[in-house]
Amino acid sequence: MNGMTPISNETATEDATPVGLPHSIEAEQALLGALLVNNDVYDRIASTITEKHFFDPVHGRIFEVIARRIQKNALASPVTIKAFLEDDPGLAELGGPAYLVRLAGASASVFAARDYAQMIYDLAIRRDLIAIGEEISAKATAMEVDDEPAEQIVHAEQRLYQLGELGNVESGFQSFLKAVTEAVNVANSAYQRDGGLAGISTGLTDMDKKLGGLHPSDLLILAGRPSMGKTSLATNIAYNIAKVYKKGIRPDGSEGAVNGGVVGFYSLEMSAEQLAARILSEAAEVPSEQIRRGDMTEEEFRRFVQAAKDLENCPLYIDDTAALPISQLAARARRLKRTHGLDVVIVDYLQLVRPATAKDSRVNEVSEITQGLKAIAKELEIPVIALSQLSRQVENREDKRPQLSDLRESGSIEQDADVVMFVYRGEYYKEREKPADHEADKMMAWQAEMEDLHGKAEVIIGKQRHGPIGSIDLAFEGQFTKFSDLARSWQGDDQEF
Repeated sequence: MNGMTPISNETATEDATPVGLPHSIEAEQALLGALLVNNDVYDRIASTITEKHFFDPVHGRIFEVIARRIQKNALASPVTIKAFLEDDPGLAELGGPAYLVRLAGASASVFAARDYAQMIYDLAIRRDLIAIGEEISAKATAMEVDDEPAEQIVHAEQRLYQLGELGNVESGFQSFLKAVTEAVNVANSAYQRDGGLAGISTGLTDMDKKLGGLHPSDLLILAGRPSMGKTSLATNIAYNIAKVYKKGIRPDGSEGAVNGGVVGFYSLEMSAEQLAARILSEAAEVPSEQIRRGDMTEEEFRRFVQAAKDLENCPLYIDDTAALPISQLAARARRLKRTHGLDVVIVDYLQLVRPATAKDSRVNEVSEITQGLKAIAKELEIPVIALSQLSRQVENREDKRPQLSDLRESGSIEQDADVVMFVYRGEYYKEREKPADHEADKMMAWQAEMEDLHGKAEVIIGKQRHGPIGSIDLAFEGQFTKFSDLARSWQGDDQEF
């Protein structure tokens, strides 16, 4: 890559450095020269490259000294940085401090500095790609019993994803200033929505008020006993998010979802067709059993067809592979984000996910799965909603409302989750307490209670790392498997919890 005559054809003689890799010594020299002549250039390129992106290790060390001087508001020139590099053996081979003077003399234009920095960065990424490729080749060649090809593919995808998203295979500490800035940006987003949501709206007003929306990097557990409506609530949330999806430019300047989002739904229990039928039943307001039988009036069928048309372009992606290992689940989520974007992941349900490797106990397996789901949320910076079964001890209590101790098989579910929610429908249990027909008084009391509970559900927040716990009342239409905001006898702009 010969764009200009290099100051010296030599590079620091470090035997481990393979010369055949993509690089441009000339670009590195030009950029370093520009920095030495005009320190203001650093502000333009600081977010693009670090000393690790330089091919020549000596250039990397020179850049590091320059950067540290500028960050301290001190002058970085051939004279001022000379003292810090006098004992550098690599610089001595290039001519010692005189090399710094030659760099400054051959400096690039201030306006071209950013282009040179981008070139150095791009070449560094190419070298990282070559390194990953060689690692993949070496692993594939080495025949080891415990190193399965499927796991190698997952590992390779993870490395490539990290390189593509972050521009760097390794990530480390970040300054508190950066973390505070991001926290302020989140608060500002909520403030711009009139104190509304910092996260993605679930489409359920009362739930949004309690949770503040679905936040990136959060693992939310939605638990309940069978027939409580876990899957129904999850599909409702998925549909609500996907149907209002709008792509645009975010406040930070990146392109992505400005409303709603792309949803990835792992349905390990039901087939994609069954899940789609549920969503269509909710959207068309036609009972799901009538859809299965084809027993619809002309008006219902018209609504059903219209709902199907409206959902054609809905960014809701369903994976119904049974017994999916957590490593494969993560790999497919990365692939979906890379190809179509991804804003929310829903897993139905947690106990059906397989661990990457067999463990000595089910508790350890569930622990690996929850840790894996939390890792996906952090890596992809999206909320992950995982459904979970509850133990049977709920049925043995007089008050059937679930508690954190009811989470099945592992305390790690409670430990790793940012939010734990329980779906509870008192109507389900009260229906099974129907007295005999001859017990008139009991029957009247039972009917009054059933009337009060009919069409209502509770979502109990048992844990929330960033907010209050409590209960959310929702309306539930069983025939459409649909949750919605509960109509109240009074109307107001704000509801207190």
